[in-house]
Amino acid sequence: MLKLSRLAALLVAGAIVSAPVLAAEKGKPVATVNGVAVSQAVFDAFLAEQKAQGAPDSPELKNAVKEELVRREVIAQEAKKKGLDKKSEVQGQVDLARQAVLIRAFLSDYSRAHPVTDAQLKAEYDGIKATLGNTEYKVRHVLVDKEDDAKAIIAKLDKGEKFSELAKQSKDPGSKDKGGELDWSTPSSYVKPFAEAMTKLKKGEYTKAPVKSDFGYHVIQLDDSRSLTPPPFEQVKPQLQQRVTNRQIEQLVRDLREKAKVD
Repeated sequence: MLKLSRLAALLVAGAIVSAPVLAAEKGKPVATVNGVAVSQAVFDAFLAEQKAQGAPDSPELKNAVKEELVRREVIAQEAKKKGLDKKSEVQGQVDLARQAVLIRAFLSDYSRAHPVTDAQLKAEYDGIKATLGNTEYKVRHVLVDKEDDAKAIIAKLDKGEKFSELAKQSKDPGSKDKGGELDWSTPSSYVKPFAEAMTKLKKGEYTKAPVKSDFGYHVIQLDDSRSLTPPPFEQVKPQLQQRVTNRQIEQLVRDLREKAKVD
């Protein structure tokens, strides 16, 4: 599966969360704290955040939001009295928070203006199915640094030694204590040399020569294989929606970065 940059994932997450938030009209303040107004816009934004996190809309929620905003304003006023708003590190954090709000607003607007179509989602679904194939494999392996060590393991297997015991020599910490066993996976989950060797094996067979990859030298045994039935399109449609949106956001960020003049 495509792994997106941390930046893109965070940006699109913010865009999705903030997408339902609409611009609030100016109106009467919801409260006034020591002469300072708590605006309806702030109230609406905070309320929308709570509802996006699953809080049911109710009079109790609105009262709780109002009280929370009053408390925040009280504390903020005390911070200003102490001059904390003038400290450079505080100003920096305020600027970052303001920037984050603007980013979310921009990406939310972009997502609404560039909706992902069903045709795009279906193409994504078909592409993933083609990449995964129709078979998944259950294998075990031993990973070592030197080719000669891998050849020695193969020689011991030829003499009847158990793969699970030889796997204790593996430098793969995730499988060495499980007899070298890996989870059911498709060939696309592995690096190309490993996948190609694995798919040529019959059930119970192991590679007769070391398989070299960027990680070292593998000895691979196929324990079993089975048909892979992907979930129906409608079931994974929400995940596909986020995946395609993520990619659009990441491309947008790349394009903007390339156009930017940075001195």
